[in-house]
Amino acid sequence: MGDRLRVLVVDDHPLFRFGVLTLLAAEPGIEVVGEAAGGAEAIEAAAALRPDVVVMDLHLPDLSGIQATRHIVTASPGTGVLMLTMADESESVFAAMRAGARGYLLKDAEPDEIIRAVQAVARREAIFGPDIANRVLGFFHQPPASEPVFPELTGREREVLSLIAAGHSNGFIASTLCLSPKTVRNHISNVFAKLHVADRAEAIVRAREAGLGGS
Repeated sequence: MGDRLRVLVVDDHPLFRFGVLTLLAAEPGIEVVGEAAGGAEAIEAAAALRPDVVVMDLHLPDLSGIQATRHIVTASPGTGVLMLTMADESESVFAAMRAGARGYLLKDAEPDEIIRAVQAVARREAIFGPDIANRVLGFFHQPPASEPVFPELTGREREVLSLIAAGHSNGFIASTLCLSPKTVRNHISNVFAKLHVADRAEAIVRAREAGLGGS
């Protein structure tokens, strides 16, 4: 990273994109090196320009901002991505984080907040708007999920066992889970082996004792 931060701005709304470009270009320590109106264009521009920071909208006309972010940070891990979007749903925030974004701001953020966020992302810091930060903290303050019953089983094997405990036949299980009868039989064999039970009746007893199978 040089003396000035090299920034690429990605947004499909020309007026908003121009506003962000103008805001950032007026900051002495920032150089706007390019702009893009779509996800594919953003990926190409990032590869060619190697910006320090990409300011990325979430909703783009071709690839989503999340898809574009994943491509960009995979190809250039040193590039930081700041999401600047109207989308404030928790699912969007965490999807962006999983894709590799370092920051997430809403478009109604104050101009100085946007500038500070760009600078923070360039320093490899995580940055969120106040509402988003509270939501992220709330997520991590939730009590941990309880361990599933029979953790030695896979999720699919637990589904099969639950249906067995409810008294359903192999044919019903195959139809419900969209599996072949042979695959169902294989899952049942695995369940018996992992639970150390001899037959279906014993598996049903174990499952119902653990709360599977309903009433």
